[in-house]
Amino acid sequence: MTEYLNVGKIVNTHGIRGEVRVISQTDFALERYQPGKMLMLFRENQAPLTLTIDTYRRHKNFDLLSFEGYPSINQVESFRDGILKVAKEDRIELAENEFYYYEIIGAEVVTEEGKVIGKVKEILSPGANDVWVVQRKGKKDALLPYIDSVIKEVDVTAQKIIVEIPEGLLDDEN
Repeated sequence: MTEYLNVGKIVNTHGIRGEVRVISQTDFALERYQPGKMLMLFRENQAPLTLTIDTYRRHKNFDLLSFEGYPSINQVESFRDGILKVAKEDRIELAENEFYYYEIIGAEVVTEEGKVIGKVKEILSPGANDVWVVQRKGKKDALLPYIDSVIKEVDVTAQKIIVEIPEGLLDDEN
């Protein structure tokens, strides 16, 4: 059975010509949304639907897509709240020390000394570098910048991340 990875969520329609507003969950929007590329639309209580991208453009903080064969708002209205996915085998190859979100989220974070910090629950992309949100038992979430001085080793197979925590990064260390 084919495994799928989330690319984005359709949050609304845009205009009357069949465009939909997508909040993307991919680092590769330009490649993923090229006209002619195919995505799978998953909606609650409905069979997955294969869609071929007709147009793509950025507008404010959204990606706007239209699909071949769906030229009207009436035809795409039912796509709202649907999740766009791509087959796992169609993922884009990454360079060394680059990871997919699904490979990092859920991984255990441990210091070089073996102290368990928690598990990565989310990845934020605020600007210069990603920030990994680590859920800790009984404490506030830790925010770890994805930089070489903090993230020492990532083992996606073992779902384990080894980190070096600079003094003052975790507010409860004192």
